[in-house]
Amino acid sequence: MIKSSIQKVCRWLRSPSKMAIGGVILLTIIGTIVGTNLFNAGMATTNTEQFCSDCHTNDVVPEYQASIHFSNRSGVKAICSDCHVPHEFVPKMIRKMQASTEVYAHFTGKVDTKEKFEKHRLEMAEREWARMKANNSQECRNCHNFNDMDFTQQKTVAQQMHALAQEQNKTCIDCHKGIAHNLPHMEKVQQSFIPADMLKANEKPADNKDAK
Repeated sequence: MIKSSIQKVCRWLRSPSKMAIGGVILLTIIGTIVGTNLFNAGMATTNTEQFCSDCHTNDVVPEYQASIHFSNRSGVKAICSDCHVPHEFVPKMIRKMQASTEVYAHFTGKVDTKEKFEKHRLEMAEREWARMKANNSQECRNCHNFNDMDFTQQKTVAQQMHALAQEQNKTCIDCHKGIAHNLPHMEKVQQSFIPADMLKANEKPADNKDAK
């Protein structure tokens, strides 16, 4: 009985009917559509402000809500994923995998309280600064582009710094650390938001009283 059933299955696999082939193709198409939609739904859900807030309610969310990226005169709002998740597919997948370890750290108690978060803030900030430096602040430049800026409408210091940044190939995160979150204790980090070489280039020559 069992042997006969196995033989029937083997014969069907060797010469499947057109209906069977059509069924397999149809199931494959349906599975692909369902899988793709589930994948996209998962990506969209984990990119929402609510998803991030579920863990970060007591640490960075209040800081973000007090920033210009949350509320401003123009009403243009950047949510967590706009700054922390790349738009491009491969970098996005890499970042999602990295984020899974961060979620693990929260649920295993490494950074599950505000006090623990503060203890690791510098380490986490430096890792994110390095990521943004490496991709030329791509997430910032999805909204802010030197080529689209009208420097004449900026404050004088902003005009000078943006011009210098272009000349010296600086990227947004070189100057704009702490733009949406509190800075960590910076004893081991360069104190100024502006890199030293840019500050030096922007200094006005001291008056030379001995000049003739």
